[in-house]
Amino acid sequence: MRRLIGPMLAGWLAMTAMPLYAQGASPAATSPATAQKVYTNLTTRWGQAVTPANAWQSYPRPQMKRTAWKNLNGLWNYAVTPAAAVQPQRMDATILVPFPVESKLSGATVRVMPDDRIWYRRGFTVPADWRGQNVMLNFGAVDFEAQVFVNGAPVGGHRGGSDAFGFDITPFLRDGENELVVQVADPTSAGSQPRGKQILDPNGIWYTAASGIWQTVWLEPVPKLHIADVRATPDIDRGVVDVEVALSGWAEDRDAVRLTAKSGGRTIATTIVRANRRTTLAIPTPHLWSPDDPYLYDLTAELVGIRDPYAGLPERDRKAYDARFTRGEQDRYAAAVVEGPVRDRVETYFGMRKISVGPGRVAGQPVLLLNNKPLFHNGTLDQGWWPDGLLTPPSEEAMKSDLLFLKQAGFNMVRKHIKVEPARYYHDADRLGMLVWQDMPSGGGEDQFVTGSSQSQAVMSADMMAQHQTELTRMVGQLRPFPSIVLWVVNNEGWGQYDSATLARYVKGMDPTRLVNADSGWLDVAGGVSDVFDIHTYEDVPNTPTRQSARAIVIGEYGGIGLPAEGHIWKPGKRNWGYQTATGEQDFLTRYRRKMDEVIRQAREQGLSASVYTQTTDVEDEINGLLTYDRAVPKVPAEALAKIAAPLWQAKAR
Repeated sequence: MRRLIGPMLAGWLAMTAMPLYAQGASPAATSPATAQKVYTNLTTRWGQAVTPANAWQSYPRPQMKRTAWKNLNGLWNYAVTPAAAVQPQRMDATILVPFPVESKLSGATVRVMPDDRIWYRRGFTVPADWRGQNVMLNFGAVDFEAQVFVNGAPVGGHRGGSDAFGFDITPFLRDGENELVVQVADPTSAGSQPRGKQILDPNGIWYTAASGIWQTVWLEPVPKLHIADVRATPDIDRGVVDVEVALSGWAEDRDAVRLTAKSGGRTIATTIVRANRRTTLAIPTPHLWSPDDPYLYDLTAELVGIRDPYAGLPERDRKAYDARFTRGEQDRYAAAVVEGPVRDRVETYFGMRKISVGPGRVAGQPVLLLNNKPLFHNGTLDQGWWPDGLLTPPSEEAMKSDLLFLKQAGFNMVRKHIKVEPARYYHDADRLGMLVWQDMPSGGGEDQFVTGSSQSQAVMSADMMAQHQTELTRMVGQLRPFPSIVLWVVNNEGWGQYDSATLARYVKGMDPTRLVNADSGWLDVAGGVSDVFDIHTYEDVPNTPTRQSARAIVIGEYGGIGLPAEGHIWKPGKRNWGYQTATGEQDFLTRYRRKMDEVIRQAREQGLSASVYTQTTDVEDEINGLLTYDRAVPKVPAEALAKIAAPLWQAKAR
């Protein structure tokens, strides 16, 4: 296997001592897996700089940041066994976490089949100054089904390939060295679970499967009762931010949360609220967030003890009970006196912005509004795949580079296409001012993919629907804090599409502050619920969406101009794929200008609100990116693309 992973990582494995419990067994001793087919040595400049010491070292949850934590990324031991095998005593080799086992950056580069099981193992110690606190073991994402063991005891399991999860492992810890084992099963396209574009036999628009741990793993000390969620919802019309703080369990009357909002380091609002409650902070003269001015406010939540606010009252317990969720309770806690030290503290932030649908320049055709003003969303379809890391970007710098290029090229939006990124991606989008349309990763079986000519939706089992809806709930719940996300895409092109109107209503109920696109392309059956009418049009000159009286009209996909760049192809010498093929840079620009001129015309004359160009980068067989797959070569200069798109915003002044 080492000959497939490149000289740099092979060198790491030769020079780096094996972590705890590595036995140096031959891979053949336990592993049924086969070497992943590698078509090329294509890699990124960021991938070339990855080492076990620097692999994804940033704090992974920027919207709930604590000071104390321990990163567990780096070299682990791993093995791949048949499903029926017991936990192996001897491991195959080492793997670089958090990269998927199929990826080159993992150092494993093995193909995992539905009947295989991936086993990870490493040792860890708990810092001495964490004594007396509970220890959380957190995973950014594991694809797909994980079982976690600490010192041989099962601590929990999780099903879902795109969301974060964690366990309190305090009861399972011992002094000194501890053992962490994770077992993972991933059926990929043999299953019906949400998986996006992963497939066991990659070709065309379907990409190499990515299994196992693929985001950061970390430890964190917390009190037994700690802050679990902080949800800050801006309301620019009222000039306030509504804040909800949820704890990990039940709170007593003397458990409270102190909230402090700051602007540029200066406190602008503060209050105390009973734990597991919501409150409102006034934001005087709010500085609005937008792509041109991505201004963010800091928010700190502190779990504190307070002097009993009902002390001395007759029938004290009755009074406290009757005051629950009333204005009287809010007033008592706002005036409470803090006693004792801060027990838990998290840092977060929010942006004062509003996304809505309202009147535009074309009478009778609603448009997308940002902060109550029309703003055209000029975006790209963004797959978020990498030649060396697959689902996992080589680094945050690499991930951020895509956003920087798109900003330079005149785009103000990305449609994150049926993939959920690491949380730091959205953190970077917040700070750079990039609007995000977030897709739900698609699932279902091949026969449950609705076609362009279908007249009804797919039928799913109760279990399949439950898994899909669970993952949809987690995606919305975990990504709600990021102001850059302005629209949820529930379904793409009928891939596993079922009852999309109900799902759209469900998402709206969870998050009424954002827009919902129930069906991007193809079968539109949620007209009374979806905020947009979305068509996909890969014609040379894009088609125009049908006029809508109550919805914004958008082109959810168009473009697809292919242009191969020699030396930067995933499969050199084999047929690569695009909706069209340009003969060179000038031909590419001519075709691109023809499409964008039509988008500009539709925005001006038809009230078009958004367009999504396919796509940010080449991906495996696809060569229709604005950048090559390794991000080394732009097909055309970013400045040329920005100049072509400029009339989209110049038209506002007419």
